[in-house]
Amino acid sequence: MKLRPVLLLLLFPLFAAAQPRFVPDVEIVKVGEVKFQTPKRVTFGFANKGDEPLQIRSVQPSCGCLDVVWPSQPIAGGERGEIQVTYDARMMGTFYKDLLVATNASPEPVRLALQGCVVSEVRDYSAQYPVDLGNVRLDTNYVEFGDVSLGEHPCADLHLVNMENTAFRPELMHLPAYIIPHYIPETIPAGQSGTIRLELASDKLPALGLHQTRIYLARYLGDKVGEANEIQLSAVLLPDFSSLTPEERAQGPRLALLPAEADSSGVALSPVRKGRQYAEVDIENRGESVLEIRQVQVFNEALSISLGNRTVKPGRRTKLKLTLHPEKFRHTKTRPCVLLITNDPEHTKETIYIIDH
Repeated sequence: MKLRPVLLLLLFPLFAAAQPRFVPDVEIVKVGEVKFQTPKRVTFGFANKGDEPLQIRSVQPSCGCLDVVWPSQPIAGGERGEIQVTYDARMMGTFYKDLLVATNASPEPVRLALQGCVVSEVRDYSAQYPVDLGNVRLDTNYVEFGDVSLGEHPCADLHLVNMENTAFRPELMHLPAYIIPHYIPETIPAGQSGTIRLELASDKLPALGLHQTRIYLARYLGDKVGEANEIQLSAVLLPDFSSLTPEERAQGPRLALLPAEADSSGVALSPVRKGRQYAEVDIENRGESVLEIRQVQVFNEALSISLGNRTVKPGRRTKLKLTLHPEKFRHTKTRPCVLLITNDPEHTKETIYIIDH
């Protein structure tokens, strides 16, 4: 009998952990300008990050100007839901409206808020700044640095406009070590535009080849990361051959792909055999020094490769074997391809695309 209290104490954390957890995507949505007497609808997404069903018991708006619709059915653990809020926009000027969300996840309600400004005419920035984040608009949410030689520090600009009636101080979140932001100006006045200059420190990239990452623009203090404020970055790091003399270039390696179509239209695959398709590409060195295949990257999980040797002597070849798994390809969106980074100054980067899959 004396062991029972100890057993109960050991089991208590297990029971306590089994509960729902209400996690909103954002706690405040800034909608910028709203036209007078034109209702504005906003969606507050949320997730149940617990392991028991989540029930929204009530959503109490701060005034009758908000119409709220929420899920009546429980949200299973790991699933998502939405709260729809419509503001009637019947009063001119700035507004801040909140709502209290009561759930079975906590005895205390969660406060969400909607902020913006009702105006007689909404300024149209959609053509110049098509990416709408509510209180701020961007000209793009995809930044491509392209090919970058080791040691270079290229820059790319993000242009934005502040849709609020108050000043906006942009800040990027989840920045990798190789991205240095410059905010011009540091604070953007109401209704004005600004620039975020992204500097790529190529010497801080961990390896040659393609690098892709996601960063996030904070729309307000305490903002969270998510698809709504996501910005994608892309760069391909190449070796630096700028110091080579013409003689050194002439005596360097020379990459050639066989069949010749591999470096133009793409390499064809065999018919499906045992649930897979195959192809082979010969990598030949037609130069005067050793060819080094410094990086091999595969894009698309449906494609797997096998490379014979990463170093190829002059006049010799190595074989690159490609295998496509059609059942995996049906679930991906990217085109299958292989990226090669070499020490050939004339063919530093080669992309082999797959056709007839």
